[in-house]
Amino acid sequence: MKKAFVFPGQGSQYVGMGKDLYENYPIAKDMFEKANEILGFRITDLMFEGTEEDLKQTKVTQPAVFLHSVILAKTMGEEFCPDMVAGHSLGELSALVAVGAMSFEDGLRLVSARAMAMQKACEAQPSTMAAIIGLPDETVEQICSEVTEGIVVGANYNNPGQLVISGTIEGVDAACEKLTAAGAKMAIRLKVGGAFHSPLMESARAELAEAIAATPFMTPSCPVYQNVDALPHTNPEEIKQNLIAQLTAAVRWSYAVNNMIADGAGEFTEVGPGKALQGMIKKISREVTIQGRQ
Repeated sequence: MKKAFVFPGQGSQYVGMGKDLYENYPIAKDMFEKANEILGFRITDLMFEGTEEDLKQTKVTQPAVFLHSVILAKTMGEEFCPDMVAGHSLGELSALVAVGAMSFEDGLRLVSARAMAMQKACEAQPSTMAAIIGLPDETVEQICSEVTEGIVVGANYNNPGQLVISGTIEGVDAACEKLTAAGAKMAIRLKVGGAFHSPLMESARAELAEAIAATPFMTPSCPVYQNVDALPHTNPEEIKQNLIAQLTAAVRWSYAVNNMIADGAGEFTEVGPGKALQGMIKKISREVTIQGRQ
């Protein structure tokens, strides 16, 4: 039975995250202090003692989740022994650093650049996302493709019967109305700053592409199942191209998890804040064991 380690994305942050690691592991303290230096502000103060509002700032949220996950993996020592890894959206960067596809410092710089680029894209055009519960993926895709008011696409394929859509406010509103009429149990607007994983992130994708192209990538210690195609990758150039495409492409999470299971994964461990991925995986398969490390 193979072991899969998975890394959460934005939204899993909480006040106090990572504080126990900082206080109990010298290597964690060193890595957190290095992060403060690279970012140019004391993110540890906001993570350990800040407010929920502090942590909701995009420039804080994404590095905070990344730092918690990557530093936690490092403190696990030999217990972190993946046969395969995957990360949800931002979590893909955490996964890549954890298995040696790039250095901790370069990974953090990319996460910070990603956060800033996404924030700018959000400010350029009002946009949003919504969770659609209770319809097959194909039905949601078909209805989104028929919407003529603005832009709306499938963004996060989280688990069977839950697909998050993303786009302009008018596009998402129109899709929610049509999807509810088609039998969706719920169509819930999310409290997010913009249309992540949609064409509206093109400016962010272009900006991040330059940063990724300039970053050295290495062969990871195990396959990384990437968001854009849900397939395993070890080739550094393929990994870079998929990471660039990720900002405007959908997160095919449920497909990635199913592919990992098909390739022998029987034990999943979520590494990082929250339990969101554990909940998703339980809905994808009842045949695997799932645990979390925070």
